[in-house]
Amino acid sequence: MSVAAPAIPSFLPPRRTLMGPGPSDVPQRILDAMARPTIGHLDPAFSDMMEQTKTLLRYAFQTDNKLTFPVSGPGSVGMETCFVNLVEPGDKVIVCVNGVFGGRMLENVKRCGGVPVMVEDAWGRSVDTSKVEAAFAAHTDAKILAFVHAETSTGAQSDAAALAAVARRHGALSIMDCVTSLGGTPVLIDDWGIDAAYSGSQKCLSCTPGLSPVTFSGAAIDKVRARRTPVQSWFMDLNLVLGYWSGEGKRTYHHTAPINPLYGLHEALVMLGEEGVENAWARHRTMHAALKAGLEAMNLELLVPPDERLPQLNSVRLPPGIDDAACRARLLSEFNLEIGAGLGVLAGKIWRIGLMGASASRDNVDYCLKALAAVLGKH
Repeated sequence: MSVAAPAIPSFLPPRRTLMGPGPSDVPQRILDAMARPTIGHLDPAFSDMMEQTKTLLRYAFQTDNKLTFPVSGPGSVGMETCFVNLVEPGDKVIVCVNGVFGGRMLENVKRCGGVPVMVEDAWGRSVDTSKVEAAFAAHTDAKILAFVHAETSTGAQSDAAALAAVARRHGALSIMDCVTSLGGTPVLIDDWGIDAAYSGSQKCLSCTPGLSPVTFSGAAIDKVRARRTPVQSWFMDLNLVLGYWSGEGKRTYHHTAPINPLYGLHEALVMLGEEGVENAWARHRTMHAALKAGLEAMNLELLVPPDERLPQLNSVRLPPGIDDAACRARLLSEFNLEIGAGLGVLAGKIWRIGLMGASASRDNVDYCLKALAAVLGKH
């Protein structure tokens, strides 16, 4: 007996203004790029585009690292790629936790069989470098420092240059989460001396979700090659992936890359180059200042202290007596505007307003402030 085909029409998504913690608004130019004809993942023309994408990513990361490419998967896969390749069973790893995503780093260390040493800071604050120094002094055998540059759950930005310098002084490698910072605020891999970093396509690069740019220093590659144990993940094993992404000689089949999403990332990176990465950083700062002024005019407070704020992810304290879910639901239903809720210990206490990529525009700032004023007035 056959099963009847369901009478379901094509899906037509509503048009939203995306000002949450991600994804951000995707420009039509990037959507158009993704609609171009699909070709094979081993096609010479696609190989040429892969090499261009690596070059464009080096510009975004501000690095000369040869091993810079997009992992096929969201930022979480980029995170796991860094940890499963660099952390061996028994390795001691100092992990900075000041929000949800530092906690995910901690979980990765455990699952790799590493020995985590947690350095904890309050949610909404940056990582305290002196605590990291103390952790290395107490654990002289620590091999890696892991930290979040831009903590998406709070909007706090940590001093990546200072943290990486601490790791180097103690002979350790560094792993940095820059999922929410790449393209929106300075990420200077070479100047800071970062050994491994991962990001996402859907934040300040304004592409669709599903790709995670990563970059590895020569020292990080040396550690991968010197492993005593196999990488626990077949899919994320750099020794295997590089046969596809290395571009040296004939590419070897590893997996079928997400071809059309890679077209989109390529276009997003071309657009970043056209704007200029320094100009993109400045635009995000300018839009943050405009949003901050409007929020303060409504007597709304930001969670993070001024010198620790991430321009593109703004955590706003909820006024007393405000129903978080009801307000966000009205913003979505009446204004087609998406903002984010708080996570973990901040659930129900903050809103997270994103100004990322194409969403970091004056029109979006004005629209968001107008919508917030209307909804808060009704509540």
